[in-house]
Amino acid sequence: MMKIAPTLLCCISLFCGTQAMVAQKKSETTNDTVPKIEKYGIRVGVDLSKPLRTLIEDGYSGFEVMGDFRVTKKFYAAVELGNEKKDWNEPYISSKTSGSYAKIGFDYNAYENWLGMENAITLGLRYGFSTFSQELLSYRIYTDNPAFPTQTIYESQDYTGLTAHWAELIIGVKTEILNNLYLSVNLQLKRKITEDELENFANLYIPGFNRTYDYSKFGVGYGYSISYLIPIFKKTEVKEEIPNP
Repeated sequence: MMKIAPTLLCCISLFCGTQAMVAQKKSETTNDTVPKIEKYGIRVGVDLSKPLRTLIEDGYSGFEVMGDFRVTKKFYAAVELGNEKKDWNEPYISSKTSGSYAKIGFDYNAYENWLGMENAITLGLRYGFSTFSQELLSYRIYTDNPAFPTQTIYESQDYTGLTAHWAELIIGVKTEILNNLYLSVNLQLKRKITEDELENFANLYIPGFNRTYDYSKFGVGYGYSISYLIPIFKKTEVKEEIPNP
């Protein structure tokens, strides 16, 4: 989770910098009222963290595409689609996981933009669903009897058609770095609802949910993304301004 800090600081710096520029322009106006144009449209993008992770982490590959649509001034319908493969190599077990996932829900923009800005501090909820397969490559039989040394079994077993469901809370910062082009970072807190459990073999990794932990239904995640807004229509709002003396 510490890897997210530099990008988060970058987004916050961009966010504050653009706000300061707009504030300076805003202070120069002498109009009693200022029209504010709100853009409505489809925003599409990709999660940059997964291709980066594919390059630097052995045994992992993945990608994710995302989109949202502005329904009201504050609410956005959102969806993410992705695919992941993960190798799991530990002294006691070796396995491979691969599968696809979808997440659907909404985001709420808790930030009130100044004139001419389209930034966001979002709180979101998602329903996540994954279909995946597990391949058990080897495992070690545990014993505490010194007369029978630990034995590793190399016998591949495939488990297909597995599913998992979870709920997800997302907190994110989205900054418009160029016209209609956005850079964002988010943190995800996940809770499993149901999963297909195998006898004597737990799901160590679930695509879209990430790593699982013994006796815990909770998981975490993060993402960096770049996205582009395709404006469909605009709404004009009039905001009251106090004129400069």
